[in-house]
Amino acid sequence: MCHINSQLQLSHLITSRRALMAMNKTCVFVPAADSFDYKKFFKTCGLASKSSDEVKKAFAIIDQDNSGFIEEEELKLFLQNFSAGARALTDKETKTFLSAGDSDGDGKIGVDGKTSSF
Repeated sequence: MCHINSQLQLSHLITSRRALMAMNKTCVFVPAADSFDYKKFFKTCGLASKSSDEVKKAFAIIDQDNSGFIEEEELKLFLQNFSAGARALTDKETKTFLSAGDSDGDGKIGVDGKTSSF
């Protein structure tokens, strides 16, 4: 996965300062297991207030394999799209995040799924 390119693309949607502030507030730089709160992260970094088109652009960046879906492994590493120093999500955090966006129970988030989760 090319996280540097993803970081540059996401910086057009979210300022680096806001993303770092969100990551600090949601404990992504320390190995605090199961401390990540995706709702708090998106609210703090400003993604929660972005338009549907902007959310879809962010979705496309996180969808590293361009499958049209964000699968569990992509979601587990999604914070590294914002900062290479960010930790991977725990299995519990990933499953919680995935279930919030998985509208049809297939184990992945589709671009037309519950993007309001983001």
